[in-house]
Amino acid sequence: MKLSELHKGDRAMIKKIDSSEDLKIRLASFGVVRGSELSVEACSMGKKTMEIMVDDTLIGLRGEEAKEIEVEKL
Repeated sequence: MKLSELHKGDRAMIKKIDSSEDLKIRLASFGVVRGSELSVEACSMGKKTMEIMVDDTLIGLRGEEAKEIEVEKL
């Protein structure tokens, strides 16, 4: 399942990040790496953007970025 498919309040574990190396490095700097647990804090209309919490860090993602992150819902 993709991160973009989750809704506000859902929790998940990151299984795979299938994106460019630049995006992987940027996400890793925020703690968004394989094995991390996250929660979805907010979603905009149409899921153009999402707010996720990873290790006490609130991160905003574009919908296209969220589609590149494979998760397992907890």
